[in-house]
Amino acid sequence: MREAVKKESVKDESVKDERLNKWLSQMGVCSRREADRLIQEGRVLVDGCPAVMGQKVSPGQTVVCNGIPVSWETSGRPEPILLAVNKPRGIVCTTSSKDRAENIVEYLKYPERIYPVGRLDKDSEGLLLMTNDGAIVNGIMRARNRHEKEYQVEVNKEITPEFLKKMASGVPILDTVTRPCRIRKTGERSFTIILTQGLNRQIRRMCEALGYRVTKLKRVRIMNIHLKDLKTGEYRPLTEKELAELKKQIGEEKR
Repeated sequence: MREAVKKESVKDESVKDERLNKWLSQMGVCSRREADRLIQEGRVLVDGCPAVMGQKVSPGQTVVCNGIPVSWETSGRPEPILLAVNKPRGIVCTTSSKDRAENIVEYLKYPERIYPVGRLDKDSEGLLLMTNDGAIVNGIMRARNRHEKEYQVEVNKEITPEFLKKMASGVPILDTVTRPCRIRKTGERSFTIILTQGLNRQIRRMCEALGYRVTKLKRVRIMNIHLKDLKTGEYRPLTEKELAELKKQIGEEKR
């Protein structure tokens, strides 16, 4: 036991100064976006002092996140984990102190430290990817890559051809106009939609701008990963084929 403790205290000279948010992501603590939020809320300490936005950290410094020390040991970096999760309604994807609802990390109680890739709002359900791999998060989250995400949506009144046309061509929300998207009516009050951007509560805001209210929203696909028959509240690791294709898509878009 003493030898293990001594090993953890060894300074890794091969590790260079790194931005704190990026380093926390690389170490599997949280995404960069979530790290920024935690830093702003004063929940990250460096050498006992509250961290600041844009701060860099060096090997040997003590970093504590949410009361848990984070090791600099490169040998202690976790094996990559990537899960497909069917998030239930009522569960949030952030760990912000402003959120009173149970968050997805608390809900899953996964034995390793993982965090969501992007978000799915509290009132929505369906496919959510969770990982401890910062590189995969960054590849998926790059907006310019136009990764496809598919949703099944139900609204409060009959869907008209005009509604479908306007949704597909772009809707003014949040001081911008949404990108053109693919949409298909599946019932009197239901449709599927494929987006290539992820504005805050985008589908709900698009519908509201056109006089509709979303009553159910379920994400069923992220890029090549499909929800399929995964039950609500359950998760599964990605298959080797899924992971290989996902990395291929991310890799091709980095060139």
